[in-house]
Amino acid sequence: MTLKYLLDTNLLSEPINPNPNPAVLANLEQHQQEIATATTVWHELTYGCDRLPPSKKRQAIIRYLNEVIAPSLPILPYDHAAATWHGQERARLEALGQTAPFVDSQIAAIAKVNNLILVTRNLPDYERFDGILLENWFE
Repeated sequence: MTLKYLLDTNLLSEPINPNPNPAVLANLEQHQQEIATATTVWHELTYGCDRLPPSKKRQAIIRYLNEVIAPSLPILPYDHAAATWHGQERARLEALGQTAPFVDSQIAAIAKVNNLILVTRNLPDYERFDGILLENWFE
């Protein structure tokens, strides 16, 4: 099966929430062969984990990242094509008087250059980007 979706951080952290959203879990299961994430998302996940104090929760998150996410999900790079689109898009938005968060811009760029639908709970963070297809699996 080919990749169709790029998952944002909130989708990948949802399964380890104490009360995960059933719609998210169902979509993750249904589309497991069509999903990927971005190196930028991996950074956000590991950064968030590494900021936690030593605890059982932190150990559980480390196991989840290293034993579930890393081996089962393609992690797409922020490469030359993504950096090029990102630079052009930042310039376009700046000309319109808009500033997009750098990390969100990187994630959008990776989705765009890989022709993937970006799946996120935070639709407003990405709606300003030109040509980005979005879905919210929390609804």
